[in-house]
Amino acid sequence: MHAAELVNHSAKTILWPGRVLSTIVVLFMIFDAVLHILKPAAVVEAFTQLGYPIRVAVGLGIVELACTALYAIPRTAALGAVLLTGYLGGAVATKLRVGAGFSTIFPVIVGLLMWAGLALRDARVRMLISSGVSE
Repeated sequence: MHAAELVNHSAKTILWPGRVLSTIVVLFMIFDAVLHILKPAAVVEAFTQLGYPIRVAVGLGIVELACTALYAIPRTAALGAVLLTGYLGGAVATKLRVGAGFSTIFPVIVGLLMWAGLALRDARVRMLISSGVSE
């Protein structure tokens, strides 16, 4: 096997796990956004506990859907990942502010899965990560 074939084979091998991770993240984010938009009792209660007025739930859900759509589209996936990182960072900050305990780790895990999925499906992100590690 030639070097170019090996690189191509390696890229194909890691593409599918990247797609699976990204799909899990996208499905979770869509589910979360739809809950924000529909505002069931659990969301109303959570917003109250977090100190946010329920009137911002729909706006947050729409922003979450837009960022998730950008992440799901290969050409804009990196931009979507950056925007979702900000969104998830806000969730972490909010949970830390109210002392939400162990649930604070969940947005961090989603963010890690998101970037892992993107890195596995996008060679440019892998190169960016590897160049940052080697310095």
